[in-house]
Amino acid sequence: MTDNDLKNIELLQSKLPANTAESVWNFVKKHKVSFRIAKPRKSKLGDYRPPQRGNGHRISVNADLNPYAFLITVLHEFAHLVTWNDFGNKCAPHGREWKLAFKQLLKPYMEAPVFPDDVQEALGTYLVNPAASSCVDVNLSKALNKHDLVQKTMLEDLPEGSTFRLKNGLVFEKGQRLRKRFKCFCLTNNRWYYVAAIAEVQPIKAQAKLF
Repeated sequence: MTDNDLKNIELLQSKLPANTAESVWNFVKKHKVSFRIAKPRKSKLGDYRPPQRGNGHRISVNADLNPYAFLITVLHEFAHLVTWNDFGNKCAPHGREWKLAFKQLLKPYMEAPVFPDDVQEALGTYLVNPAASSCVDVNLSKALNKHDLVQKTMLEDLPEGSTFRLKNGLVFEKGQRLRKRFKCFCLTNNRWYYVAAIAEVQPIKAQAKLF
């Protein structure tokens, strides 16, 4: 193992669960991936770009994820790479082929296991039919959130009728649940919106009324 290998494994270990960095680095090295730990992005946790215009496989993962979310996101993007190598662009980005690759990549980490019990259980349920992002699964998102250094408040956690603010600055009143979303009234522009149950929110305390 070279000094460069050891340096990269050490960097990855600062972001990943114990005893997983070497296997992740071996995959990166085997497939000659340009791997980048990226600044936090609101629109996505990670990203995969296939070889094109002289570039090889490129993967980036947000730096602010906790170790378990970081590993899941890494394997999510690795599954895109495996799918591309096997099928090119002849299948859906998160279709049956990707789902199978993702499950196979996660299997050894779940068998180890490297995840705490709550994440392991939620991840097992999620893998029955994994979605395009782990963020859309309420149970998995809540389990992962418990392991963040700073706990997030999700819309799911607030009682109906609560007032809250989204990251875009809009203020809402929480309404009734409709599957994975809540119908919420925007107090900023007097319009109705459907907001994801796992949206990160800032609760606003009700102002005391004077009589």
